[in-house]
Amino acid sequence: MKTKYMNPYLAGFFLGLVLLAAIFVTGRGLGASGAIKSIVVATVDGVASTHAEQSSFYGSYVGVGKDNPLKTWLVFEIAGVLIGGFLSGLISGRLKFVSEGGPRISPHRRWLFAAIGGALFSIGAQFARGCTSGAALTGMAVLSTAGFITMMAIFGSGYVIAYFFRKLWI
Repeated sequence: MKTKYMNPYLAGFFLGLVLLAAIFVTGRGLGASGAIKSIVVATVDGVASTHAEQSSFYGSYVGVGKDNPLKTWLVFEIAGVLIGGFLSGLISGRLKFVSEGGPRISPHRRWLFAAIGGALFSIGAQFARGCTSGAALTGMAVLSTAGFITMMAIFGSGYVIAYFFRKLWI
């Protein structure tokens, strides 16, 4: 059975409309890495609130008179992405747990590489002060030089790393 996917050009067009609507309605673009930071701050505050309030980093986000870190635009955006992804899978009949792999990679190894890649990308997003959607897409939408450089770095490094791992997939 052929899996149903949306036309990538149409999906890109819709993503552009969502980005335009986000900028128009909220005055901010899209982004995801800031939500992770908010979740970490809220977790540290919940586990060790005294430490969080006394810390130079966490203290700037938590304490008396400051909003809960989970009440930010990015946290709600990520919740919407998760709900939207679930609904998309449900509507298209792709809502099942599957690990796709190549002829030379086991599902366990695939998950290991995905976890390592995700961790490296998350660390990189914090260093770069933005993720693919924030630094690259939103940055490019407002014609930021950093947005174009970020997108070139993401695709360039992806192509370089893919060269070394291609034998797992062919």
